[in-house]
Amino acid sequence: MIRKLLAMSCILTVVIPIGAAERPSRPNIVVIIADDIGYGDLGCYGATKVKTPNLDKLAAQGMRFTDAHSPASVCTPTRYALLTGQYAFRHKPGSGILSGIAPLSIPADRATLPQMLRAAKYRTGAVGKWHLGLGENETDYNVPITRGPNEVGFDYSYLIPATGDRVPCVYLENGRVVNYDPKDRIEVNYTKKIGDEPTGKENPDKLFNQKPSHTHDATIVNGISRIGWMTGGHAARWKDEDIADVITSKAVTFIENSREKPFFLYFASHDVHVPRVPHPRFRGTSGHGLRGDCIQEFDWSVGEILKVLDERKLRDNTLVIVTSDNGGVMDDGYIDGTQNDTSGHKCNGALRGFKGGLFEGGHRVPFLARWPNQIPTGKVSNELICHVDLFATCAKILGHTLSDNAAPDSIDISPALWNASPGKACRTSMVQQGGNQNALALRDGHWKYIPATNAKNVGAAQLYDLTSDLAETKNLAAGNPEKAKAMAELLQTLKLAKRTR
Repeated sequence: MIRKLLAMSCILTVVIPIGAAERPSRPNIVVIIADDIGYGDLGCYGATKVKTPNLDKLAAQGMRFTDAHSPASVCTPTRYALLTGQYAFRHKPGSGILSGIAPLSIPADRATLPQMLRAAKYRTGAVGKWHLGLGENETDYNVPITRGPNEVGFDYSYLIPATGDRVPCVYLENGRVVNYDPKDRIEVNYTKKIGDEPTGKENPDKLFNQKPSHTHDATIVNGISRIGWMTGGHAARWKDEDIADVITSKAVTFIENSREKPFFLYFASHDVHVPRVPHPRFRGTSGHGLRGDCIQEFDWSVGEILKVLDERKLRDNTLVIVTSDNGGVMDDGYIDGTQNDTSGHKCNGALRGFKGGLFEGGHRVPFLARWPNQIPTGKVSNELICHVDLFATCAKILGHTLSDNAAPDSIDISPALWNASPGKACRTSMVQQGGNQNALALRDGHWKYIPATNAKNVGAAQLYDLTSDLAETKNLAAGNPEKAKAMAELLQTLKLAKRTR
C-alpha cells in the first residue's frame, strides 16, 4: 500500500544505458555517508571556498543528483531509514537522536540492507559513526556487546558508538572496545555527573582544543568537553584529530580483505560533525575555517577509498554512492569560528534552513553515484530520491524479491541511476522528518507542505512551489487552500499507512 501511495510505477524508457545488456548482478557496493555536509558544501555543487577534487571527479565519472534527500534532518533517523528501508518516524526508538548508551534501535524482526546482502553471499562491513544504539538494554562497554552491527547483518564493524561530541569517546571493533583495559572500567551516564573527571562547565581552563557554545559542557576528553559524563577507559580514548585517518584506514583494509567475494561497505564518516578537529595536515587549508578544513578531510577519505578500488582493479564492478546524513549546520555546540564565518560560504547553498529543520536546507543533500559502464558519466539528474530507497534499489540490482514486510517505504530508483531522465518518476511523494518523529512534512511532486502544528513552525501551514521558489520564501498556502488541504490529507494517509509492501 505504501508503495502505491509513495510512487508511480517505474517505467523504463526505450533509451538503454551503456552496458545494460550485460549489467552485472552482483556488484560491490560502497555507500559513503558524510556527517552534516550540506547541499552547498562540495565543489561539484557550487562551493568555491573549499576544495573537493576527489568528490568533483567522482561526480564527473558518474551522476550527480540535485533533488536527493536524507529521510530526516538529523542523524539517527536517517541512518535507521537507510539501513531498514523504513521511515524512522514509524519506529520511535530510531526516530530521535540517541545517546551513547541507548540500546540498539533496530528491532530483531526488521529486515535490513546488510542482512539482505549477507544472505546473497556478500561480505558486509560497517566502519565509522554508528549512532543507532548498542546492546539489549543500556550499553555496557566493559563486556562484548551483542545486539549491534553483527545482529543487523554486518560481518565486520569498526565504530564510533554515537557521535564525536558524545561520550564514550572510544572505538568499538566487532563489539569490543579497542585498547580496553579491564583495570580501568568504563562508566557512562547521561543524567548526572559520575566520577571526578573535569568537565567543561566546572573546569573551562582545561579546554585546550575547543570550548562549547552551548550544552557540550560535561566530561572533557582530549581538551574538549562533551555531551554526557564518562569515567575510565583512558587507554581506549580517541584523539579527535586522528579519527578520519583511523576509520579511513579501517575502510581501506576492509576492501583489501574482501576481494574474493562481493562486498558491501557502509562507511560513515565523522566529518564535518562537531567537534571539528581536522588533522594538522588539513588545518588551515580551506577558505572556510575549521569546518571547511573538515570538508577537505572528508574529500581525502573518499579519495583513499576510490584509490584502493582502482589499485585492486575493483572500480569497474563497484557501485559507489556518496551522500550526507542531513543538511549542513554552522554553530552546532562549539566555538570553532563558524559562528562568525565571513568567508561567504553557504553550507546549504541557496536553500533555506539547516540541520534539524524541515526546510530544504535540513534534508536536501549531495548525492553522487558511480558505476562505470552502467551509470552514465557526467550527468546531472533532478529526480526525487531518498536514502530510504537504497534498500529496494540494491534488491533490484541483485534480482532479489523483497518480502512483504521488508523495506516498506523504499522505492526502486535504479531507473534514475541508469538514465538521468528515466521517463516517469520512480518517486513522486516523500515524507520528510525533522528532529523528532512528530516533525513531519510532505513532498508531492514539486510541492512542499509543512503543517501548522510542526514544533519548529508554529503558526500557519506552509506550502511552497519548489520549481519557482527553491529557497522557500513565498508561502502559497493561503492562496491555494485546496492544494494545502489535499497535501495535509496525503501526509496523514502516508503517516498512518499499513507498514507492509
